[in-house]
Amino acid sequence: MRCPRCAGVEDKVIESRMSRDGSSIRRRRECTHCSNRFTTYEHVEEFTPVVVKKDGRREAFNPEKIIAGLMKACEKRPVSMDAIETVRDAIIQEIQTRGEKEIHSSFIGERIMDALNSLDPVAYVRFASVYRDFKDVGEFMNEIKGLVQVRKPRAARKGKTKKGAPRHA
Repeated sequence: MRCPRCAGVEDKVIESRMSRDGSSIRRRRECTHCSNRFTTYEHVEEFTPVVVKKDGRREAFNPEKIIAGLMKACEKRPVSMDAIETVRDAIIQEIQTRGEKEIHSSFIGERIMDALNSLDPVAYVRFASVYRDFKDVGEFMNEIKGLVQVRKPRAARKGKTKKGAPRHA
């Protein structure tokens, strides 16, 4: 680390502290040449892949687009902002873990649909209708039928009737 006063490259660390959120380390340093004290911050370098769109275009990954898509799908639905941010964070974590230089938009879209399917079926169908580019009502109805068929066995396993009321023996 170069000293900001004399540009010397030799220094010693006097003190180290982790930031409040744990995302960086603050270090107080002292130049061995001029005794100037200065502060540096150490951060994890985050990897940002390029997203390959359906039409072949490439653009930098933007987590805000995930939030925008989720918020639009969940508009006027009982889905909290915390839940939306949790989905975004999980998708970002999965992308970071993969470590690939390029990621297809379809990977991101499918992860969003998986999360919405668990969070809110109406939000799922809203997102799917745009993401899958339904051409007619038939495609829309097929998606809803598939969603209903998946949810019926879940409700039965939880001991619920069709309307969600507990079963009585």
